This record gives sequence, C-alpha cells and structure tokens, in this order.
Amino acid sequence: MCSHYEGVSDPKRLAEHFGVILPAGVKFDVWPAYESIFIRRPKEWGSGDDAVPPREAQAGAFGLVPHWTRAVDVKTALVAARRTYNARPETARDKPSFRDSWRRAHHCVIPAEAIYEPDWRSGKAVPTRIGRADGGPMGIAGLWTGWNSPDGTVLRSFTMLTVNADDHALMSNYHRPDDEKRMVVILHEHQFDTWLDASAERSMEFMQQFPADLLVAAAAPRPTRPRGA
Repeated sequence: MCSHYEGVSDPKRLAEHFGVILPAGVKFDVWPAYESIFIRRPKEWGSGDDAVPPREAQAGAFGLVPHWTRAVDVKTALVAARRTYNARPETARDKPSFRDSWRRAHHCVIPAEAIYEPDWRSGKAVPTRIGRADGGPMGIAGLWTGWNSPDGTVLRSFTMLTVNADDHALMSNYHRPDDEKRMVVILHEHQFDTWLDASAERSMEFMQQFPADLLVAAAAPRPTRPRGA
C-alpha cells in the first residue's frame, strides 16, 4: 500500500514523460487528502476538435471522495480521503467507495518520482524510497471522481490501484511481516493511453506487478508525517 509519494514537480519533465502541463498550487510531497495531480482524458477528447490535447493534468485530492459523500464542505469531505488513497482491483468493482469510478472506467495516471514504504526486516520501520531504476518517473494506474460541495465547489480526487506482491522480489520486503504485501500498479509508458481508454471490462488486464529489476530502493530520511495524514 502507498500512503506517501513524491510527485513530479519539474514542468519540463512532466511534459516530456506525460505530455501534460503542470497545474498550479499542487503539492509534490504527497500524503492522503493532499492536493496533487492526476492525468486523464479531457472530456472533449474524441470530439474531433484538433485543439483538444490527448491528455490533461488535473488537480485533485489523494484519496477518493465518492460523489455520494455527505459533507457540508470540502474540508469535511476530505476526511474520507484518508481512508481511500489505495484501491484493490479485487474489490473495487463492488466496494461503495470505488465501484462507480471502476464501473465508469474513470481511469487516470498518477505521475510520481518515487513512492515510500516501510522496511520492517530489521524489526523497525525503515522509511524506504522506491523509484525506477532508469531514473524515469512512474505512471501509476488510478481511478478518479468528482464530488460537488453544497456551495458549488467541485472537488476532484483520485486513488492508486494496488495488487498483491507476496511473491515480488522487491516489494515483498515491505510492510509488517504478517501483513499481505501490496504494490501500486506501475504502468509502462506504452500503456498510458490504452489504460486511459480501456473499458471497465478490460481494467483487470492492467493489474500486473511491475518487474523488480526495473525498480530501485534505498533507505530515506524519516519523513515528517503530517498530523491526520
């Protein structure tokens, strides 16, 4: 599972690897309920308008806030995001928090330089930074949605999809010894567009482990975990 990641903060790097423009005002040291970015197809995509880009970066909260959430304002609604930052594809199609996004194929790609996981092999949680071995940014498969506040504000939000990693050569080393090992679904670059266009029926085809030899892990300074994150 991933509750902390490093977003892509360099506009040139984001444009080069993902073909999108960096929105203003987002965070790059990202924890649940923080606003960062996700990449989706524009609503006008496929309309025949050549001016519509194939991808767009949207600001949104890390942690899915379902459209049916009952809350008086955005701040209250974000409480839900602290529990919905990761989704299991095994249950997403039926779990109330995720099922509408799954069934509507609200697919997105979440750009990240690295994710952080605890290494418990020493008996203590050692914060570990995990990134791509080639130095490139990750494109993590996710789901997105929108929530309408009573005051008319639209809150967009997203979640990362995860798969079992009990047998993964690298990711099986993380989290508590007795916990199931999970890892985020990292897409290859050639999969970005096919994932964004995939129907709900095809979603499971993308739920695969990323090869261990294409990742690198190193102990990192202990992160400052914000209160409530």
